[in-house]
Amino acid sequence: MRSFYCGTLVLALVSQLFPFNLSREIDLCGEWVFEIGDNLDYAGIDYNDSRWEHILVPGAWENEGFPGFDGYGWYRIVFTVPKHLKNKVLYLNLGQIDDVDRTYFNGVYIGGNGDFPPTYQTAYDVTRLYELPTDLIRFGKENTLAVRIYDHQGMGGIVHGEIGVFSRQDVIDLKIDLSGAWRFKTGDRSEWAAQDYDDAEWKVIAVPGFWENQGYPRHDGYAWYRRNVDIPKNLIDDKLILLLGKINDIDQVFFNGVPLGTTGSFPKSRKSVKSYKDQERAYFILPYLIQTHQPNLIAVRVYDMGKNGGIYSGYIGIADREAYLEYTKRK
Repeated sequence: MRSFYCGTLVLALVSQLFPFNLSREIDLCGEWVFEIGDNLDYAGIDYNDSRWEHILVPGAWENEGFPGFDGYGWYRIVFTVPKHLKNKVLYLNLGQIDDVDRTYFNGVYIGGNGDFPPTYQTAYDVTRLYELPTDLIRFGKENTLAVRIYDHQGMGGIVHGEIGVFSRQDVIDLKIDLSGAWRFKTGDRSEWAAQDYDDAEWKVIAVPGFWENQGYPRHDGYAWYRRNVDIPKNLIDDKLILLLGKINDIDQVFFNGVPLGTTGSFPKSRKSVKSYKDQERAYFILPYLIQTHQPNLIAVRVYDMGKNGGIYSGYIGIADREAYLEYTKRK
């Protein structure tokens, strides 16, 4: 008889990066379908997986009838998200995956860690926690989750964790949640701050999360993040604060091409850098910069002096001044 363990270790690891409590709403431990090989069509909602093998999650695929197999494999599961979760911020927890993953929800990429060959980089020890964008969720209906995985050697697959969909118990009330997918590019060019710059070819990575775990294992130095956000008119008078969690090591933030602020000083040489990796970033958004008729562009210039880099933990989003002040009082 096959067995699996749906443990709590992963949630303990998650709490090190996310300053909020998580409550499991949907249990996804148990039987999924699985196929070896690699085909991006497998991510699609309408793909017919009826002939795939059944496999228990979490657990190494070697223990599920695929001994000694290294390479690509895909997992899929269909589940219903209850309507009563519509007003909650939801996260998908996939625990630990050995080695590399790209995860798709209703056919749309929502996050991944590690890097596939030929630039292979393992992320076997990284907890996978990905926000489920509200506009992708079919509340009260079936939703399709597909996970593309590459295993280099040893055990492979969705191997450990309390797998499921979790709601977030906020310490701060975010008006707009900006965690999840951001555009990302290494290097440093001033035009990347501009609102009209075309970043369509940039890679998409998950925020918060170290960039080393998302395909840039040896990158130190400069990199940029970009994301567009719609801000409704009813928030304009609320005095809005942009929260960017903790950043390793230095950052400069632009809103619609205009500088909002900087934490730290960018180096003239690496030896002159002082790290601000433990300081939470918060920047007041000047009301006259906000556009309500079109998306607003947030661009973040980051310098990493070594080891882990990027926007790596904490609240990522927009809060009003009142909520931000309450949050700082409780810290």
